[in-house]
Amino acid sequence: MGSEGRVLNVFSHGILVIWGLLVTLPLLWAVMSSLKTDKQIFTSPWGLPSALHFDNWSRAWSKSNIGDFFLNTILVVGCSLIGTMLLGSMAAYILARFEFPGKRFIYFMFVGGMSFPIILALVPLFFVMKNMSLLNTFHGLILVYIAYSLPFTVFFLTSFFKTLPSSVAEAALIDGASHTRTFFQVMLPMAKPGLISVGIFNFLGQWNQYMLPTVLNTDEDKRVLTQGLVQLAASQQYKGDWSALFAGLVLAMLPVLAVYILFQRQVQAGLTAGALK
Repeated sequence: MGSEGRVLNVFSHGILVIWGLLVTLPLLWAVMSSLKTDKQIFTSPWGLPSALHFDNWSRAWSKSNIGDFFLNTILVVGCSLIGTMLLGSMAAYILARFEFPGKRFIYFMFVGGMSFPIILALVPLFFVMKNMSLLNTFHGLILVYIAYSLPFTVFFLTSFFKTLPSSVAEAALIDGASHTRTFFQVMLPMAKPGLISVGIFNFLGQWNQYMLPTVLNTDEDKRVLTQGLVQLAASQQYKGDWSALFAGLVLAMLPVLAVYILFQRQVQAGLTAGALK
């Protein structure tokens, strides 16, 4: 049994190392390419840059309008993330802690929303947004992002709230706290690991969203980062500014990497809290 355990341990670690290389090497290659000239990208694609050309980043930020797309994305994702977490946590708390007719139906409606392909809703969603004068607006895109992210948020947080001890909430109610105060001042702080975990997943999904803004947001001045990167790649045609394109890709990746690096412990704690309890 000891030798079998060691073999399994070596095998699992080998798989993790291979997976880590598959994820890390493309990121490093994109960063190196963003610091090269166009000539070096084609003549020495795997080599280190002879000099660090940070002007590629400034050119992508200003001349390619990546800066404007970046700020638009921060506005849309920031507002939608706040709305998603607020509405999702309240709905999940009710579904986890209270009994009422139709509770299971509502819960499974949220679960069903996770399995519904978004591409099937694009055409009716487009006409609904058009009739409500929400096309090509930031607030319209924010509302769609919230609706897109709510099913997973409610599903995840409902399970998480069920693992929290009910005695603390009961003690707060006995002391005279209302349900609203109990939720915001007692239960939400206790659910911090789960909120951070699902918040990061939502941030990743909304930051990298391309299909929804492409259909619902065609105004060039209000495009988000994913649309801007595609526009940059398409506009190059046969005279490509590849160094600026790689710089734009790196700029788009940096916030995602920074968020995960800063909150990786909270993500792990949130994902394992249910199992540990």
